[in-house]
Amino acid sequence: MFCLLLLATGCSNFQKLLKSNDVSKKYQAALEYYEQEEYYRASQLLDQVTDLMAGTEEAEKAQFYRAKSHYMQGNYILSDAYFRSFFTTYPRSPLAEEAMFMQAQSLYQQSPSYEEDQTPTVTAIEAYEEFLVRYPNSEFAPQVNKTIEELYLKLDKKDFNQARLYYQLRYWRSAAVALNNFLQEHASSPYAEEASFLRLDAQYRFALESVPDKQEERFDQAVDYFQAFVDMYPDSKYKREAERVYEAVQSSLASLRKSNQQNS
Repeated sequence: MFCLLLLATGCSNFQKLLKSNDVSKKYQAALEYYEQEEYYRASQLLDQVTDLMAGTEEAEKAQFYRAKSHYMQGNYILSDAYFRSFFTTYPRSPLAEEAMFMQAQSLYQQSPSYEEDQTPTVTAIEAYEEFLVRYPNSEFAPQVNKTIEELYLKLDKKDFNQARLYYQLRYWRSAAVALNNFLQEHASSPYAEEASFLRLDAQYRFALESVPDKQEERFDQAVDYFQAFVDMYPDSKYKREAERVYEAVQSSLASLRKSNQQNS
């Protein structure tokens, strides 16, 4: 009952603060709530007083802590907007560096799983890269670089899975084209090895299903893909499968050329 009484008293005091017109009192209480990790109450009070404190000595700090209290609650759209507003308004502030980093972090938290639209991921990468341009020697730089790598990997995974889907659906021509595009755009991706093998196999299957007049050209393209694969990945786990595909390509080419000679 004592704990319930304290809770009720605390809620009552907070409600009184919300209704109060004393900006200074609200601001000081907000900082105390923030230090106690009561971010909801801190943000409620700071939302009320921050704009009213414009032009005062404490305005800068109030705006920063409003942004951070929303971030700590997971209100990333709001924290993104507030942190961006902060370092735009106070570019020379000692807190500007952290605010810019936290704005990028807010965007990172909005990055969805790789299956979904990756526009927020691209936006987050751009924010991190802008941060590194402005603060190349920042204490946050190692974390930023690691996060950028993580986000690029997510983009790689999405693009690879989209290309591989054509292969899984047996749309061989589309698969060969999509996997080739993926390799051109993501040559250093951890998915590049598998993509290179699937491109070879898709091209072979596409050639098999082609009209006779187009088969030789398309089998020759498969030979080129095999050579590119073994040059890039001589010790690949897909090497034996790639060699079997290559042997099938050569056998198909030999039969095709023999048939062409007999018909000429």
